[in-house]
Amino acid sequence: MPSFQAGDGVEIYYQTWEGSSSQPPVVLHHGFIANGLTNWVLTGVVDALTGAGRRVVTIDARGHGRSGKPHDPSFYGEVRMSDDLIMLFDLLGEPAVDLVGYSMGAVVALITATRDTRIRRLAIGGVGAAVVELGGVDTRVIGPDPLREALHAEDPATITNPAAAGFRAFIDAVGGDRAALAAQAARMHADPIPLDAVTAPTLVLAGRDDVLAARPEVLAKAIPGAQLTVTDGDHLGAVREPAFTSALVDFL
Repeated sequence: MPSFQAGDGVEIYYQTWEGSSSQPPVVLHHGFIANGLTNWVLTGVVDALTGAGRRVVTIDARGHGRSGKPHDPSFYGEVRMSDDLIMLFDLLGEPAVDLVGYSMGAVVALITATRDTRIRRLAIGGVGAAVVELGGVDTRVIGPDPLREALHAEDPATITNPAAAGFRAFIDAVGGDRAALAAQAARMHADPIPLDAVTAPTLVLAGRDDVLAARPEVLAKAIPGAQLTVTDGDHLGAVREPAFTSALVDFL
């Protein structure tokens, strides 16, 4: 699995799958706690894209997967993750890419789409109106404080917030670095994103039972010309739905 060193020294891992198509590569950015394997490979998204002939690249965000995991919050935030994505684009050396992001990765992708003109098509999932109203993931469902408390809890049985308990269970299942993830939780993006500056054709994907992607039509309306597709599934399940994958492949 290849890697590169970010500007602040954090090692960033990525993985590539070759394709037969001459279209630009598809770069996939995962959500909080997840990584390229859990969000995109195990869900069948990579297989579907490579089956359609596309070259695919997944990235493990800082603090996640095989990438570096500093415990200092100053190394985190979606803008820093966007910097890492842009460095990956430079490394790939392609004049254009298709970019897909889920949940935290959707916020990273949107920020990147306002900063880099190489994005030919953009697809974002697992987010909704909160991106417009709060500048990032929906902290009204689970705020940074309950999340950090769940991350620091020695005994998961002591966690009383149901949403936070669910995130903690996911972390333990994938063997996440709780201190690194807490550092990212402390730096979650909460500033306005100039969504009207997104010029790439955009697809918004949301599970109808995903409380973290509530009112996705608000987000789609804020992005010029964006399309909206609602599938079955909650936050962790939507990306596993065949309709999610087929809509993504068809759009790209």
